[in-house]
Amino acid sequence: MSGGVEWALHCCVVLTSVEEPVPATKLAELHDVSASYLAKQLQALSRAGLVRSVQGKAGGYILTREPASITVLDVVEAVDGPGQAFTCTEIRRRGPLATPAESCAAPCPIARAMAGADAAWREALRAVSIADLVQDVASASGPSAIARIGAWLTTTDG
Repeated sequence: MSGGVEWALHCCVVLTSVEEPVPATKLAELHDVSASYLAKQLQALSRAGLVRSVQGKAGGYILTREPASITVLDVVEAVDGPGQAFTCTEIRRRGPLATPAESCAAPCPIARAMAGADAAWREALRAVSIADLVQDVASASGPSAIARIGAWLTTTDG
């Protein structure tokens, strides 16, 4: 999983604290990350329909759906794509003791184990929403944490 997933998740969580679009530069400043790097993650979220980009002086990014309807898996797939984490290359069909292709109709035990782990991982990520993460932030950092972030995001520099 790429580091971009972490940044994208943080952005989705903090965007729950505002009702107006937040510029990518402001989100980058909040997270102390390169604005160009963060912009790539926000563009991926936008392409997936999880955030909307608003142009103009009051532009920026805003969530497109209720936080309870955006899962962690939605964000992971937006940033890293929907492909499986493991790709079987049929190693059993190589080398001096290679298994003949006709004997490899079913996936090998390793491929089956990895597919099962991938399915469990995806199910676990599908079960956690952005709203759940917001609630966890409130539990871990105090009930005013998200409101403080929202207030900071909506202040203008000057």
